[in-house]
Amino acid sequence: MDGVEKKSGAIPDFWNILPPKKINDPSQSKPSDWVDERLIDDPDDKKPEGWDDIPAEIIDPAATKPDDWDDDLDGEWEAPKISNPDFKGPWNPKKIDNPAYKGPWVHPQIDNPEYNEDPELYAFDNFKYLGIDVWQVKSGTIFGHFLLTDDWETAKAEIDVINTIRDGEKAKKDADTAAKAAEDKPIEEPVITEEEKEDL
Repeated sequence: MDGVEKKSGAIPDFWNILPPKKINDPSQSKPSDWVDERLIDDPDDKKPEGWDDIPAEIIDPAATKPDDWDDDLDGEWEAPKISNPDFKGPWNPKKIDNPAYKGPWVHPQIDNPEYNEDPELYAFDNFKYLGIDVWQVKSGTIFGHFLLTDDWETAKAEIDVINTIRDGEKAKKDADTAAKAAEDKPIEEPVITEEEKEDL
């Protein structure tokens, strides 16, 4: 773009047009005794005695029965409950490294028999359209002067021509912007000193 390379690479590296070069070996599968759990429960870690006896909520010790509470009309008063600061939730044993851990199992791969390299994947008899995927642009952006070629010498010959056109358009836009700013600039009233007023 503007004579500077922005992106390069092989088409199959960016799009799944061709079948993959490698596939998982269908004759291989993860061994049944393969251990891929990195951590396990510590068998020596025991639940503390009375852990499950701690309630999640307790009666609010600061709550008092309202003075205007009528047991006959309102029923028996019950103090509200609050979260128990001593409650620790369900108990879980701590984790330790698994001595039998073998790491993630990687499926062996083989050459894909359905893969065939196509060195002319890019080639077409003719190009009628050029598509642009615009994600974000500034207001007033103009896209133009596109050249599609597979010959670098042709591209180099056109770069200066296109850049000259682009620079001319930018200069014209800057001049129009400056002229518009000058038109919109408020007229400043002349400042008259006291001495000048006396001379009038």
